[in-house]
Amino acid sequence: MPGSRPTQGRAASTRTAFVPGPRLAGWVERFAASHGDLGYEDHDDGVRLAAADGATALLVAPWPDDGRPGRGSGLVERLATLASQPRTVGLVLVRRGGYGVAVASEGTILAAKTGTKYVQSRTAAGGQSQQRFARRRANQAEAMLEAVAEQARLIFGGQAFEYILPGGDRGLADEVLALPALKPWAGLPRLAYLDVPDPRAAVLKKAAADACAVRVTVTDPPGS
Repeated sequence: MPGSRPTQGRAASTRTAFVPGPRLAGWVERFAASHGDLGYEDHDDGVRLAAADGATALLVAPWPDDGRPGRGSGLVERLATLASQPRTVGLVLVRRGGYGVAVASEGTILAAKTGTKYVQSRTAAGGQSQQRFARRRANQAEAMLEAVAEQARLIFGGQAFEYILPGGDRGLADEVLALPALKPWAGLPRLAYLDVPDPRAAVLKKAAADACAVRVTVTDPPGS
């Protein structure tokens, strides 16, 4: 950044944001204004921007083109129109403190359910107490996963959607999606995992918007 003094030995920092397709061009303009002239590079399902000051930004579409590519003369414009297509996503967000399942299109929730299913944290105790605790915790986790899968089945059963987006605790979300209740949707492609806190209603609402937005990963140059 202009006027800032580099710090020796400081590692490059990375941050992620989610930008709706219609706002992507404005985001790129502001990134260029802050970091200098940009180079554009095709990168898998997205676009990589390289700025004059060494900062980079990886822009990734929320879904593959699947034969419906974005339109426009430039890489960013095509990515923005791809992200703006009205595709529908099923979300399964799970953490030990709760869950959220939803179907979303264009950033709007069409159907959803959130709930709290507590799973105890680990303990440092040993011996028989530790064994009893481990069994209780395993039973809690199993019951939670079954409950989440059943809620997802009820939500998903009334909607049509193209993709599954897992989030929260990656392992728990994968376990839920592997349960028999969700077998009818096992063949749907999965989108990139979404890192979220305990999925309360506000978290689920934001996740539904992020599911349909461009995922932007900015890496600042070392010492910035």
